[in-house]
Amino acid sequence: MKNKEKYYKAFIENKGRFSEIQVGEQLGLHETEINQIITQLLSEYRIEYAMHQCCNYSLTKRSNRKKSRT
Repeated sequence: MKNKEKYYKAFIENKGRFSEIQVGEQLGLHETEINQIITQLLSEYRIEYAMHQCCNYSLTKRSNRKKSRT
């Protein structure tokens, strides 16, 4: 999914300054599509639920991502 990778890169660059919905809206995505992307990123262990400034999600630690892929 092309939008998922765009969103993920924007999410990384955001560094918690904006909410996850605002990041998606900046890319021109609708809220339902943003929620689907977040769900996919959570299932891939690329992000995790954690209050991080304005955003409710943060990147998972690299060690966790490596463990989940093996």
